[in-house]
Amino acid sequence: MLYNPRTDEMLYVLMQVVHAERQLHELPAHAEVDADLMTQLMDEAGKFVASVIAPLNRIGDETGARWHDGTVTTPPGFRDAYQAFWQAGWPALAAAPEDGGQGLPAVLEAILFEMLSAANHAWTMAPDLLHGAYDCLKAHGTQELKDCYVGKLASGEWLPTMCLTEPHAGSDLGLVSTRAVAQTDGSYRISGSKIFISSGEHDLSDNIVHLVLARLPDGPPGPKGLSLFLVPKFLPDGSRSAVHCERIEEKMGLHGSATCVMRFEAATGWLIGESGRGLNAMFVMMNSARLHVALQGIGLLEAAWQKADEYSRERRQMRAPGRKAAQARSSAAVASAADLIGEHPAMRRILDSQRAWIDAGRVIAYRTALELDIAKQHPSSERREAAQRWCSLSTPILKAVFTQQAFLGGSECLQVFGGHGYVRESGIEQHVRDARVTMIYEGSNEIQAIDLLLRKVLPDGALAFNLWLAELGADLDPAAPAQARLLARLERLRDHTHRLMQAAAQDDTLAYWVAEDFLRAVGLMLVDWAWVQIGRSSQADAPRWSAPAQAVQRWIMPELAMRLAIIDAALTQSS
Repeated sequence: MLYNPRTDEMLYVLMQVVHAERQLHELPAHAEVDADLMTQLMDEAGKFVASVIAPLNRIGDETGARWHDGTVTTPPGFRDAYQAFWQAGWPALAAAPEDGGQGLPAVLEAILFEMLSAANHAWTMAPDLLHGAYDCLKAHGTQELKDCYVGKLASGEWLPTMCLTEPHAGSDLGLVSTRAVAQTDGSYRISGSKIFISSGEHDLSDNIVHLVLARLPDGPPGPKGLSLFLVPKFLPDGSRSAVHCERIEEKMGLHGSATCVMRFEAATGWLIGESGRGLNAMFVMMNSARLHVALQGIGLLEAAWQKADEYSRERRQMRAPGRKAAQARSSAAVASAADLIGEHPAMRRILDSQRAWIDAGRVIAYRTALELDIAKQHPSSERREAAQRWCSLSTPILKAVFTQQAFLGGSECLQVFGGHGYVRESGIEQHVRDARVTMIYEGSNEIQAIDLLLRKVLPDGALAFNLWLAELGADLDPAAPAQARLLARLERLRDHTHRLMQAAAQDDTLAYWVAEDFLRAVGLMLVDWAWVQIGRSSQADAPRWSAPAQAVQRWIMPELAMRLAIIDAALTQSS
């Protein structure tokens, strides 16, 4: 049961729910991107992913990446698939035409990477940083660096890494100790060790471009003293850089992706951006990177759901409650008295609920990808500001909520298989293993919660957050029951935020205790908002959409009351 991209459903969300064509026509750079172009592109992407990438998922997991004497060999078929991928132009979708890209909207690239992650998460780890590294270098690199590297990254011919983490410095980047020493020729010598570097060494591309956080000798302690450097595997003159892969990690999942321990021994590199402002340069790619990790979660949950749904349509097990007793009375029916497990309420609850999460995730993620383009290109400064507000607030929520749901929901989908899901033959257990790391990397989900509440909501007195809530409710009709319900929930969330803000001013630890509950509450509200948008679309009453819509209110939204009750309890205790 291989993953099969259902591009018709993706396109329905893109066109009929988030109205991509109308929004893109407001952007001069994308005014000619129409429904026919997007449909053709997504259909071709789906065919490529299904025929070239998805079949490698199982062998990648079973064979894994192999390390020998500093060299990493990827699983059979991985290199050929990657060469086909970049030569067909897929990495260059959203890159600028002047850099050899196609200049298409970021949302199309986002949907492509959702498909890739669903089909083969381990393989997708290698190109997933391409566009972020391209954006970072294009925004902050010197002209010499751009001339040498931007085109290669835009096309995907060369692959990048992001070298941040050190053995003693995980989420606290202020502890980074890798050193950079300036040379008379304008280059730097980078020395130190980095861990958990995805695709730090591999055989997919002919060069690897490492983006490395390091500290200059006169740099102050803490994160403000960090600078960002470009350190290639092969230097412009063709010589090998002093960058070594010491080993690769043995992991719970993502066996086909090499997670490397890298050692830099006075390796030649060049400064990206200003000295001491490495995090500023790196944060150019933050919203895009977190959106892509959220899409990994959505894609992995989709892949698990497809397997569970298909199995539920084949497996016969007991008679579903509510079936007429007469059905099994005749001798002709005795042999088929057992019903499909997909007809049992317990299984329908799982399948409909996870379907609801996937569909909501797509609405929010596709809208966010559109807002990334709007924030850069819309002619109205007011609209650009609103788009930036949306991206700033939605990306930590998307990342945390939908990576958690990939793991928890994938486990629920495994439950549909019973014991058959726990053995490797079904393939679904791999999705659960692969999904677990998404809750950790690109800023752990706890960091996302702190980022949302303590860095983006509280500092300005919740001004931006309340504006965002008002925008979410601006076009809702109080006379429509589902929309009225959402309006009431938005008001409750606004009230809890106000009370939390007041209490946090008196108790400087309170916000940390409830940050996860706050993010989860906002995430649930966004799920409700997404399903209101689906409910206003043309096919909302069709069984495909009506069953998960009911699951949202029955099985998902009751959690909102629990999260708000936890915040209430913390507020009471704090007072």
